[in-house]
Amino acid sequence: MNGSAIAASGLRKAYKDKVVLDGIDLNVRSGTIFALLGPNGAGKTTTVNVLTTLLTPDAGKVVVAGHDVVTETKAVRAAIGVTGQFASVDDLLTGEENLLLMADLLHLPKGRRIAGRLLDRFDLVEAASKPAASYSGGMRRKLDLAMTLVGNPQIIFLDEPTTGLDPRSRRTMWEIIRELVADGTTIFLTTQYLEEADQLADRIAVLDQGRLVAEGTADELKRQVPGSHVRLRFTSRHALDLAAQVLHASTRDDEELTLRVPGDGGVRSLRALLDRLDAHSVEVEELSVHTPDLDDVFLALTGHGNKEVSAR
Repeated sequence: MNGSAIAASGLRKAYKDKVVLDGIDLNVRSGTIFALLGPNGAGKTTTVNVLTTLLTPDAGKVVVAGHDVVTETKAVRAAIGVTGQFASVDDLLTGEENLLLMADLLHLPKGRRIAGRLLDRFDLVEAASKPAASYSGGMRRKLDLAMTLVGNPQIIFLDEPTTGLDPRSRRTMWEIIRELVADGTTIFLTTQYLEEADQLADRIAVLDQGRLVAEGTADELKRQVPGSHVRLRFTSRHALDLAAQVLHASTRDDEELTLRVPGDGGVRSLRALLDRLDAHSVEVEELSVHTPDLDDVFLALTGHGNKEVSAR
């Protein structure tokens, strides 16, 4: 069992009379990807700022990499890396020079060796001597993440790491993130793409109006939302009529010759459904299972239904 990389209990933060975080509890296991989702003003950026020591909480206890964020700030900062939604590379420097600068700032020996290893890992060797200003958006994001890795952090906070990237560059970043976790790094991710959280995260938390309204795996969150159903299509009106008589809770579409049957889509329930139809000699032409996606979950939990939600 992995230990906790991040643990927060009763985390509160307010600005004057506006409560931004209202008693947040988090537990992020080491070597996993944890995604934080929520609409505008939910408190995600404030949460990240507290976890990365940029803000001091008003109440609660927060431990990151085994260190208290209030009393052991330096130790926390030594263990983490932070990559924002906008690449923080120096456009006037080359890719290699950006990495060497980070190594110098961290007082690391063998900076050139570290830079070479990261340039190779992120497929930036050919662009190493070119100014960062000439890099594409995807290359800049890769360089930015490489700079974060110079200090070999245990935990990386990624704030919207693929915003503005084309689909191919986004998937390349996903692969890099997965490789980091495979090597033992913990990723705390905020993202505006629900598909990204679905693809990457081991666990997802949904924050709304300063409170966590749900947490679990993507599948667990989807099961909390009604709407799972099986869609059956038939070749004739006669078969549709028979099936509708057998499956009383179904909803029919005469034009499409289909039935929509509530169900979780599990193997056992599908087998039982088909057995009932077989017992009445009803043949199904086509069967498909439909389950809610994270967009449905987000809409149900926060009242905001948008495939791209702000991670602010």
